[in-house]
Amino acid sequence: MQYHAASLAGEGGEVDLIGLEGAAPIPAVSGSPRIRVHRLHDRAVSARARGGTGRFVIAAAARAARQASRLFFLLMRLPKPDAILVQNPPAVPALAVSWLAARLRGARLVIDWHNLSHSVAAVGLGERHRAVRAIRRSEKRWARRADAHLAVSQAMAAWLQREFGVRATVLYDRPPAALAIASSVDRAALWAKVASALSLGLERIPLVVCPTSWTPDEDFDLLLEALERAERSLGGDKPPGGDKPSGLSMLAVILTGKGALRESFEARAARRSFRNIAVRTLWLEPADYPVMIGLADLGLCLHQSSSGLDLPMKLADFRGAGVPAATFDYSPVLGEVLTNGQEGVTFRDPGDLALLLSAVARRDVAPHGPLARSKAWLSQNPPERWEDHWRANALPCFMRS
Repeated sequence: MQYHAASLAGEGGEVDLIGLEGAAPIPAVSGSPRIRVHRLHDRAVSARARGGTGRFVIAAAARAARQASRLFFLLMRLPKPDAILVQNPPAVPALAVSWLAARLRGARLVIDWHNLSHSVAAVGLGERHRAVRAIRRSEKRWARRADAHLAVSQAMAAWLQREFGVRATVLYDRPPAALAIASSVDRAALWAKVASALSLGLERIPLVVCPTSWTPDEDFDLLLEALERAERSLGGDKPPGGDKPSGLSMLAVILTGKGALRESFEARAARRSFRNIAVRTLWLEPADYPVMIGLADLGLCLHQSSSGLDLPMKLADFRGAGVPAATFDYSPVLGEVLTNGQEGVTFRDPGDLALLLSAVARRDVAPHGPLARSKAWLSQNPPERWEDHWRANALPCFMRS
């Protein structure tokens, strides 16, 4: 959503960006005089998750009611908009409130479909739960009343046409111009800072970076098992050039971001005796994130789609930085943005991922293997940038016919 705001401002629009409390906005948003950021207060996720399914549904409904009130009054106080863009998920209460405000203020309503809210809810409640069915009906109702739609994939657009009877313009996540290959000076400076903060030592070791939001649609069990297998595989190795100094790891795996499952993962990782792999978690400032991605020898994506229709945004980040992505093969929709040996490689189980981690640690990338082919392909094929893709596909949705 922040990229949308930056692009609209770049076209000369005045933008009010509304979101929940959390991380600082990206520099393209915070540095724009045309964008005003409004934050809605939100309670901690963990407080809503206790007490079983019944209490969770009740707490979620109460939270949605509070947010609906705050969002509606904020939308009515802001300067009159030409269009209201709302991202789904979450459908509740955003879609209904945005539709009402758009009609009262004479604005176009555009829905950006990144996933399906009812499929996300089904992960925790089950597909047959009454709340899940109610959310699906709500999504369909407001989808049919919106003025325009954007979809993150061709598969999502086809589903919306088939199930909800609406046509959506496909808008893929693409790396912005700011997410490019960083200079060697910037990379060296960030590595020195990160290595010091995470006790990795000054010597640059092979690095895997895994951006994550620490949510249930990412398989951390698979990662931990893959790390254990890679650790055993690397146990008898000597690094290139001789013996490995005591305490020096052969590979660093850094997971970035904040979220509900981070503490649990840290505790579980700490109970393992990793000696050859340094597993760390790290929160990055927005300005450091693109440089950190570019430092990686391999990007890691653990996303497991609740709908099988969405695409993880981090793949665009890796593409922009010229870093091969190792991505869990969760659905055929991945084929829309990733081909083995080009944008990266896929894996299907802990054994596949362990082999990739071990190869990166050993710097043993087969010349004709998918990782080597991916590195070569990325260096020869610059990515399409967000700004051009957005202007060609999204901008017309904000124009009145």
